[in-house]
Amino acid sequence: MPDVVAMRRYLHQHPELGLSEIHTSDFVAKKLAEMGYTVTRGLAKTGLVATLRNGSSAKSIGIRADFDALPIHEETGADYASKTAGLMHACGHDGHTAMLLGAANILAERRNFDGTIHLIFQPAEENFGGARLMIEDGLFDRFPCDAVFGLHNEPSIPLGHFVFGAGPVMAAVDECRITVIGRGGHGAEPQATADPVVAGASIVMALQTVVSRNIHPLDSAVVTIGAFHAGAASNVIPERAEMLLTIRSLDPAVRDTLETRIRAIAECQAQSYGMTVEIEYERGYPATVNHARETAYARALACRFAGDDKVHDMPRPTMGSEDFAYMLEKRPGTYFFLGTARTENDPPLHHPRYDFNDDVIPTGVAFWVELAEDFLKA
Repeated sequence: MPDVVAMRRYLHQHPELGLSEIHTSDFVAKKLAEMGYTVTRGLAKTGLVATLRNGSSAKSIGIRADFDALPIHEETGADYASKTAGLMHACGHDGHTAMLLGAANILAERRNFDGTIHLIFQPAEENFGGARLMIEDGLFDRFPCDAVFGLHNEPSIPLGHFVFGAGPVMAAVDECRITVIGRGGHGAEPQATADPVVAGASIVMALQTVVSRNIHPLDSAVVTIGAFHAGAASNVIPERAEMLLTIRSLDPAVRDTLETRIRAIAECQAQSYGMTVEIEYERGYPATVNHARETAYARALACRFAGDDKVHDMPRPTMGSEDFAYMLEKRPGTYFFLGTARTENDPPLHHPRYDFNDDVIPTGVAFWVELAEDFLKA
């Protein structure tokens, strides 16, 4: 796989943020056109679909890889490290794209299938919901897929091992900005002010009861206040205090309850201190919900491919999120994980020293080929 590794490392050297992956999109499109694919560009600005048909069957499959990077300064020290300061492929999307390009080359050479393959190269997974944008641009209307499949590398899973799960496997993610509006003044005269720091602190503590007292103990949910900004001096009471929240859930009803309770707590706690709040609540990616039939199919194929000892069931969903969820809302399919661990203490995803493990590339390439050819049996 030297050529695929070289592509991966080239992509790693040239990271681009979501919806700005112009060079990446050009590179991928050129490679696919050279392989004989019909390449359609411009979905979600920089996204593209590569189509290959063979035989007479009307059956079709979609396989997705994401290719955006993150605003992180790389600390790997690799000789192929990012050439753009402050940007790096810290989530392995360079590896996802390279593996699908490697599979594309083999599928085009062998043509051992009957039907249509749509390879979906997606931008902006990390921030702007590139999957949703591609769908809005007509992805599945223009490129019908009987099923869609996607994977993510995972450095905490043994190298070459597969992990599958049916139903919810990743959480919905929402964000909330709560601004407490008080009345500032001198820190020595608090009685003449309405202190938003005190009210904000009360809101922070009250929000800890949302999951513990409003959500069923067997339902998963997370409410995290990741930022609290107020004031700049010890003797000045500020006018405002601002909190930033991330909210995670797996069930739509739980998601609704979380929003209702967060709004009510923020408003009522502020009111009890004689203040008001401004709340900006934004619904993000939905939960990633795998379809039972496609998950069972891909799992069984992985067992034949890698052996039962290298295929595992997901013990519980992760509260991370993934915009492949939008594709699974529109088409049946599954999203699974492929292990890339080098040691027991590999840097995790989104870490400045994370680096995709090229040793897994032959496994990822071969499995995508196996999946496409089996799904579209000649």
